[in-house]
Amino acid sequence: MARCLVTGGAGFIGSHLTALLLEAGHEVVVLDNRAPGQARNRASLEGHPRLTVRIGSITDQFLLADLMRGVEAVYHLAAAVGVKLVADDPALTIETNIYPTEWLLKLALQTNCRFFLASTSEVYGKNPKECWDESDDLFFGPTSRPRWAYGCSKAIDEFLALAYHKKFGLPVVIGRFFNVVGPRQVGHYGMVVPRFVEQALRGGPIQVYDDGQQVRCFGHVAEVARCVQQLVDTPTAAGEIFNIGSDTPVTIRQLAEEVVARVDPQVEIAYVPYQQAYGADFEDVRRRVPDVGKLKRTLGW
Repeated sequence: MARCLVTGGAGFIGSHLTALLLEAGHEVVVLDNRAPGQARNRASLEGHPRLTVRIGSITDQFLLADLMRGVEAVYHLAAAVGVKLVADDPALTIETNIYPTEWLLKLALQTNCRFFLASTSEVYGKNPKECWDESDDLFFGPTSRPRWAYGCSKAIDEFLALAYHKKFGLPVVIGRFFNVVGPRQVGHYGMVVPRFVEQALRGGPIQVYDDGQQVRCFGHVAEVARCVQQLVDTPTAAGEIFNIGSDTPVTIRQLAEEVVARVDPQVEIAYVPYQQAYGADFEDVRRRVPDVGKLKRTLGW
């Protein structure tokens, strides 16, 4: 079995992936910080004999070099995430997302270990197509809109990873996540499902931004983690990009109505302008639906 490093391994997706890797018999080293929700996620993993958890920053080069010793597979999930964080601090977003990825790629090259890069549907920007596939163009808004800092930073990560694959043959796989949801997700960063549920449980109102007609697809974290694990173990996936997520569209209004129906039909839905939630410079994407055909052709499901 392999020795694996999972950055962001105590996060929402990372904790599920870490559990899956341990279940498969691997030795896992987790690097994570003390962000909200992480302590609870770490607690769900603690005590496993093949697990090592290190608390620290992904920006610490010396720590990364220490943790990479003997590692055969890297799952790089750590990043600055969440619409609110990106809107509030685009500089932190860029610094956290780009430089550590470059350092990890350099370290991975020393042993030619397998490398998974967690990317995002945000790299498509506001591409006007009904359904996005991995070869589509990227459509970002102006640099005066902090909203696009996250997608741009992850696109740079992808360019770096693919360059290391092309130039050095590093077995890199890139996964673009689309609205992952499930157990242990928190609403601190603007994640819509836990935020709606928490608001409904408090008696409402559920706050829907803009008109609620934005279209998203919600994939379960257990399936997403399984995709990541299998892609890294699939030789033909090296050097490739994959959309990872559901392709079943739903409007945010429909999502809010579903939560109301399950929690309390008396809960009201309130509409809040984007500018009130994220500031005057915020800009959103109306439709985000992936083509997951490449993923299905590669994994068979």
